This record gives sequence, structure tokens and C-alpha cells, in this order.
Amino acid sequence: MPFFPPIKRLAAVLGAWCLALGLMAVLGGCRPAAPRPATPPPPASPITFTDVAEQAGLRYHWPVPGHRPLNILQTIGNGCAFLDYDNSGHLSLLLVGPNLALYKGDGRGHFTDVTHRSGLDRFHGHFLGVAVGDYDGDGYDDIYVSGYRAGLLLHNDGGKSFRDVTRQAGLTPQPWGTSCAFVESVPGSGRLDLFVCNYADFGPDPKKYQQFCFARGLRTSCGPRFYSPAKDVFYRNDGHGHFTDATGVSGMRPIINGKGLGVACAPLDGTRRPYIAVADDEVASDLLRAAGSGSPARYVNIGGQAGIALDGKGSIHGGMGTDWGDYDNDGKLDLIVATYQNETKSLYHNDGQALFSDQAEQAGLGPAFPLVAFGVKWADFDNDGWLDLMLANGHTQDNIHDIDASTTYRQPTQLFRNDHARFTDLSDTAGPALQRPLVGRGLAVGDFDNDGRVDALVVDSEGAPLLLRNDSPRPGHWLSLQLVGVRSNRDGYGALVTVRTPGLTQTRLCQADGSYLSSSDKRVHVGLGAAMSAQSVTVKWPSGRVDAFRGVPADRFYTLREGGKLLPAPH
Repeated sequence: MPFFPPIKRLAAVLGAWCLALGLMAVLGGCRPAAPRPATPPPPASPITFTDVAEQAGLRYHWPVPGHRPLNILQTIGNGCAFLDYDNSGHLSLLLVGPNLALYKGDGRGHFTDVTHRSGLDRFHGHFLGVAVGDYDGDGYDDIYVSGYRAGLLLHNDGGKSFRDVTRQAGLTPQPWGTSCAFVESVPGSGRLDLFVCNYADFGPDPKKYQQFCFARGLRTSCGPRFYSPAKDVFYRNDGHGHFTDATGVSGMRPIINGKGLGVACAPLDGTRRPYIAVADDEVASDLLRAAGSGSPARYVNIGGQAGIALDGKGSIHGGMGTDWGDYDNDGKLDLIVATYQNETKSLYHNDGQALFSDQAEQAGLGPAFPLVAFGVKWADFDNDGWLDLMLANGHTQDNIHDIDASTTYRQPTQLFRNDHARFTDLSDTAGPALQRPLVGRGLAVGDFDNDGRVDALVVDSEGAPLLLRNDSPRPGHWLSLQLVGVRSNRDGYGALVTVRTPGLTQTRLCQADGSYLSSSDKRVHVGLGAAMSAQSVTVKWPSGRVDAFRGVPADRFYTLREGGKLLPAPH
């Protein structure tokens, strides 16, 4: 075999290669090399949100004064609300902080600051949470504001202004009021009672209350286990604008575990009496059930036997926000509980007979595990007939990154799309607003621009609010129902709405409570998917009355007065 130096060998190889190319060109024609296929763009998210807070006219910021690090009271956060306080058919919004702020919506996506005009600029305090409900049945939604050493009942005077009626209504400041809810605890009474969660026994005196702890040699806030629980309070509505503390006579006082941060009320398993679910922080959570038909009812705590007191592994978790919703469309309301970092965000499936099993991991909520979740809300954001899930996240220690480099104080908001009871995390594709790190706390949902897509409002407790407009590109059809009770409470809270379309039956709850420190749009929003009408709409009221309607056209707002017709609603 002849020897070729390296250069000559390379030349020979190249010559042979060129000769082969020439023959190919003669025999088959010369073809350019095929271009490398471009990387396909990621598929468009079926749910998309845009933060429009600034362009919508919101000018609000939650300050946290004082030296760093912050203590447990300073990082507890704040709430928010969607409400139609003037019966205009347009959602306004309330932001809760040291100063209250009310923004009137025009139904087209713009808000005007009416805090001064409504008289809310007169109130200042360590305000935290909010509940919305027409407690006196005069046709206008009133407001209860919870707080640390605080508590305000604000009467709505004809949709024009709010008046402090706390003392004359028989309410007193709470030690550390957090989430709160109006609920018709006696079905058919037509009266909304008031449940107020309380958190912990804590004060500013460092000699009496431990303010800070040490972790890895660094001073930081102490966790809830360092403090004794404060007990929740239940106020019975006596009528004529007055409430009585019924925590004792109802049997609740000794059975409530305390350290309550979230509350949500719903009738279960065919009963009309609402169960009261309370998410407690680092103690067993509560599920309060009326034990009889008397008035006032006596309550028992069935959290342990029902399976919602602990997580699916039998451990106590840090319960924050909570919400009821039928996520698998089996006709039974399920319960979600937002929890601390590295804890399962418990999805308690309703197995019937007031028994629940934690299905979070099986349902695909694993990506929520590492974060600290507070606000949590069910809503059908893409109108496909299945309830999706949003979580507002943020750590409780402002210097946590110095202690644990794997986590941060500010955390992104999460969105899980429901695909027939299996969840897909869309947080990274549903718009840059969800990826923005926040000290996420309160979360409310509602269709503020009346376009048939449910929007969201998120509190950043060391920043400005996120007003997340739902810009989902191809949402399904929908119905929006405003319920007006007659024998039941005027807001219709506690009513169950069943909507049937070909191949799907949905059960939805009328209620504004749930989430964390917040109150949502009380209108019942139902996604219909491809159906252009509902075959039937049935409403089971707290009074026991059932109203049924057939052939209800989609993509419209309706008002249903108990015992009356389904009529077009202003919007």
C-alpha cells in the first residue's frame, strides 16, 4: 500500500469526494442541503393573564414599616375583594391595608378611586381581611373588615357611602382577626351570620411575647408554634342590624382549634345547613357541622373523622387559604387547602357522607409543593366546564433566602388548568405577570370587565396589587348568574347551582368567601365549553326551594330572584 503524507492524503480524499458529487449532479441533478427545521414555538397557553393594574387606574401600595427582619404579624399579609357595592352590574374592588381603598369599576376594565367619596378614608387600623354580604337585606352589600386588635362592620348606605355600625351592631374588636365569612347558618332564616377567624395570642411587648427566633445564627421571625392559639368567633344575626356572640351557645368555643387563617362555608351531601371549614396553621384544621335543627344550632367538629384535619399522610400542616369547589364534576363539593413550603397543598376529595381523601399528588398538584401558598381559589378560567385553580404564594420570613438559599421571600403566582380532574401547571406559559415574584397573600376572582372570562386580583403585601385580566384566546361559552334570595339570604349564599349540557353536569356554589383574607365576585360563573346553551339550570336555595329552567342561552348575564324568572342582568 503506497504511503501518502497527510496533506496528500487529505487532497486525495477531497478529490474523491468532489468526483462523487459531480457524478451525483450529472445523474440526479444538484440539490441544496435541506434547511434545518426551526424549533417550533411553544403552544399557545389555553389560559392567559395580563396585569392591567396600572392602566386600569389602581394606585395603591402595601407598606411594611419598621426594621428588618419582620415579625410574624408584619408578614401576615392583607386581603382584597371584588364587589358590586352600588348594584351597577359592574364589579368594583376593595383593597385592605392600614388604609382602605375602594375603586369603582365601569364594567369595561377601568376603575376610579372613590375612597373619599364613599367615606372609607375615615378608617385606619391594622386591617387584614374582608367579608362582603348584605347582612340586613336592604339590597346593598355591606362590608366586614377584620384585623389585629380591630374589626369594622361597615353599612352600605344605598350604594353611595359606608358607615361604621360596629358598636351598635354588637361587634367587638378581635385579638387577631384574619379571614371572615358571612353565612346563612340557619337555612331559610334569610339572615347572614358572621364567622371571624382569629390567629394567635401575640403582642408588641417583647418581654411578654417572643418577637424573633434564630435560624442558622440569623435573627428571623418565629413560626406559629411559638404562640398560643386565638379562638375564632361566631356572631348570630338577630335581625334589625344586631349580632350576638354565639360562639359559646353554639358549642363552638371549646371545639375550635384556633390559629385560623382561612374559612369557607358550604352545604354538603344534600343537606342545607352549611359546614364551616377552617384552615388552621400548624394545628389540626376544623370542619364544623350543625348537630341538630335547633336555632341556634349546636356544632360539632368533625375535621378528624372527615379526614380534613391533617394532610394525606396524617401530618399537621400550615393551613392558610381554603376554598370549596366540585373539581371533578361528580356533584359533590371538594376542599382545597393552601399550605406552607414543602407541604402538600391538600386537595380533599369529597368521597360522600362527609368523608374526604387527600388527592393532591394523584391530581397533579405536585409543582405547588415547594412554595408557601396563601390565597387559593377555584374558577373556570377557560370556560371548558372544569374548575381551574390559582394560588398566591410568598414566604413568611423576609430574610429566608439568607437562611435557606433554595427558597425566596417573594414567589410567583401559580395557575393549574383542570383537564377532567387532572391538573397541568400553566404558571410559566400563562403570561409574565404570573412569573413576577410577590409577597402573595390575598386572592379574589371575578369578571371585572364583563367579557365572560373570570379575572383575578392578587395582593402583593410589599408592593402593588396585580389585576390579572383574563385574555385567554379561545375560551368556551359561559353563563353568569346573580342570585337574589327572598326567603333565603338576599345574596343567595349557600345556594347550589346545577347546570347540564350535553355530556356534562356541573355543580357550582354561590358564595363570596374562601381564599385568604378576601372576598370574590358572588355571581355564579359557569363555563359551558362548546355548548351554546344549557339544557337546564337548577338552583337549590338555602330555604329548600328549587327553581329550574330549561334551554338557557349561553354567553349572557342573568338575574334570578328566588321563586321568580331568569332575567337578563345589567352589566
